[in-house]
Amino acid sequence: MDEKNIRGRLKDNKPNPIDVYVGQRMKLRRKILKMSQQTLAKHLGMTFQQVQKYEKGFNRIGASRLWDVSQVLNVSMNYFFADMDEKTMKQSPRFLNSDLKDEIFLNEEVLSLDPMQRLETLTLVRAYYKLRNRKAAKMFLNTLIELTRYKSEDNEDDDIYNRP
Repeated sequence: MDEKNIRGRLKDNKPNPIDVYVGQRMKLRRKILKMSQQTLAKHLGMTFQQVQKYEKGFNRIGASRLWDVSQVLNVSMNYFFADMDEKTMKQSPRFLNSDLKDEIFLNEEVLSLDPMQRLETLTLVRAYYKLRNRKAAKMFLNTLIELTRYKSEDNEDDDIYNRP
């Protein structure tokens, strides 16, 4: 197997789309903050050329470096992966490595049962935190919790997420 494929590059040696996506998110956040590549580089202790390579996906960003970037840009680590489309997700090195294609690393059936892994949950949480009136948000949360205490007549499994 080609070593570059193991390292996450595509067969034509282009940067992995996930690395490109993370770099684009990094660039977007930097621009929102009106921060130059030079300033970001200075805060990270590197050259602006290295920041350019990260933003274009030419160089992969290690976990500790991504942590530093998230701290400087004042975002969570999740920010760099938010709203990634499924096509890009499928370009993960684990899917590119032909020896791993038949193995199941992410059982989508199991994930669909886990409410914390569902898009609907993420959408709900994002909407909740966009509410500027925190008192109204708390009232909404309490109402939602109260609604979960009642079984619907058509589905007796509705109470699996109820609180005692």
